[in-house]
Amino acid sequence: MERPFETAATSRHAGRSPVAAAARVAASIALSALVATGAAAQRSKAPAQPRFADLDAFVAKSMQAFKVPGIAVAIVKNDSIVYAKGYGTRTVGKSEPVDANTIFAIGSSSKAFTAALVAMAVDEGKMKWDEKVASYLPGFQLHDSYASRDLTVRDALSHRSGLARGDFAWYLSGFPRDEILRRVRHLEPSWGFRSTFGYQNIMYLAAGEAVAAVQKRSWDDQVKEKLFTPLGMTSSSTSIRELGEQSNVATPHADWNDTVRTIEYKNIDNIGPAGSINSNVRDMAQWVRLQLGHGKYGQRQLISSGNLNEMWLPNIQLRLEGPAARFMAPAANLAAYGMGWFLQDFNGRLAVHHGGNIDGMSAMVAMLPDEQLGVVVLTNLDGTPAPEAIFPYVFDMYTRDTPRDWNAELHNMLEPLRKQGKEAEAAAEKARVSGTKPSLDLPKYAGVYSDSMYGDLKITHADGKLRMAWGAFGGTLEHWNYDSFRAVMDHARLGKPMMTFVLDPTGKPAELKLDMAPEAEFRFTPPPADTKAAVALTPGQLQGLVGTYKPDEIPLEIQVQLVGDALKLTVPGQPTYTLVAVTPTRFRMTGPAGMPDGFFMEFDVTGGKATGATLVQPAPQPALKLKRQ
Repeated sequence: MERPFETAATSRHAGRSPVAAAARVAASIALSALVATGAAAQRSKAPAQPRFADLDAFVAKSMQAFKVPGIAVAIVKNDSIVYAKGYGTRTVGKSEPVDANTIFAIGSSSKAFTAALVAMAVDEGKMKWDEKVASYLPGFQLHDSYASRDLTVRDALSHRSGLARGDFAWYLSGFPRDEILRRVRHLEPSWGFRSTFGYQNIMYLAAGEAVAAVQKRSWDDQVKEKLFTPLGMTSSSTSIRELGEQSNVATPHADWNDTVRTIEYKNIDNIGPAGSINSNVRDMAQWVRLQLGHGKYGQRQLISSGNLNEMWLPNIQLRLEGPAARFMAPAANLAAYGMGWFLQDFNGRLAVHHGGNIDGMSAMVAMLPDEQLGVVVLTNLDGTPAPEAIFPYVFDMYTRDTPRDWNAELHNMLEPLRKQGKEAEAAAEKARVSGTKPSLDLPKYAGVYSDSMYGDLKITHADGKLRMAWGAFGGTLEHWNYDSFRAVMDHARLGKPMMTFVLDPTGKPAELKLDMAPEAEFRFTPPPADTKAAVALTPGQLQGLVGTYKPDEIPLEIQVQLVGDALKLTVPGQPTYTLVAVTPTRFRMTGPAGMPDGFFMEFDVTGGKATGATLVQPAPQPALKLKRQ
């Protein structure tokens, strides 16, 4: 996917320090969003005939410089595929050659497909770019009421919702698409609505579900019927579940601890409209032909030129600030995002592109529409800058006499950032306070910590160790200092995220803070009350407890009634509670779903009849002595 899509993955893979993660994020955003050359002020003279042998050599250097196992490249010029080739291996350590038909995940390069489906619905009069998303998805809600009411389809497709990513709501969470959209109402905005570019995958899910609602067909079915089929993209799919039928499939890889290793494919169907497409460069070249044809493919106008061009209009600017951004666009005047595409100048021409990065795969689709030139780069390495080096090299081949050495320039830019990340990790290690111990015995930290957006994070204790489980994340906690722990993840490339327990005034766990999701509020959730009776009482025994109970200290009246065969307790202004017998005189109070344990009614019984009771509440709330009236 596009580098910003990867930033959640980047921080979760690295997971060692917030500063290091920030450095990696900054590098990632700069790499994919802003690429231009110093000749942006005027067009350079194009070579008479591009030398593909030079491209082969450049790709070979990219693979070596960035340790990429396999790469596939396709070039479209003047509506023809003039180049389609694979390099390297599908799986490191094996002789499985990559070719032009090898399938890779394209990640966030999928976003333009979602925008194209919306364009088709606009052509059909079923949607409008500037209509509210809530008009198509009743019940859609954001944290900010104004944004909830006014967010349009254009806003959702332009990354100007004001929301930060919130990617852990879908990444390995297991939540289905509708549940992710329900939970996004709990994600607080990071910027003003429509004020700032903020890469947002969940808004692409909203757009995909909106077009599914109006067309009464799933996003997946529409991509296949409206785009894959007419474009002849016979090897492409919207889910890894369909890869089992394919034999020529690249294996995902990640580079951690300076070693490239295979990793498993991740099922990201729940965020499909933002990045779940799998394809090869031959198929993707057909997609590029549709784009360069302004919606026309062969003799068919699949999308009106007007609505396809809407996708290339700037909707939100990207700030060209900082050394990374200026390095990647040293002479660019403006960079922006349209709908499904990044937009900028390149050698004096408009460049339209979108990268993609999801676990183990990195991709790029890029075009110079005025030159009728497009390039697709697919790789099987997580977070590699190779696509960002190759596509501008191809552009240079057609627009400059001598292409720049993008491999060297990217490498030279990344090295200081990598060094900065390592220094930040070393600083975090140095700042660790030695000789401390946890405030509590380890078993007391165990429990469920819940966040409205991200769900439940479970801490368990066994064999003298704490473990965490959050969706598909799992790891063992090592004490760091005080009440902070470092999670050694089961999958090593997920890194070692820090987590800190926050105690309440009584010294019990109240909250868990996670550095990989600093916006989350994982609140300790007491276990629900046990609703199973420990003893069976006769109707006569229960009837002897019925009555009105009052405390001496405060004007409060509590009713205990026998309804059917169950005792019910009513406190004015509160829901009715059911009393579950623990002993003949001690009853557990249960009520609304999720009611915590710790509330009891203990009756004082003489001669089979209650004379009073004690209402027991969890600490620090005091017990309340009651008299039967």
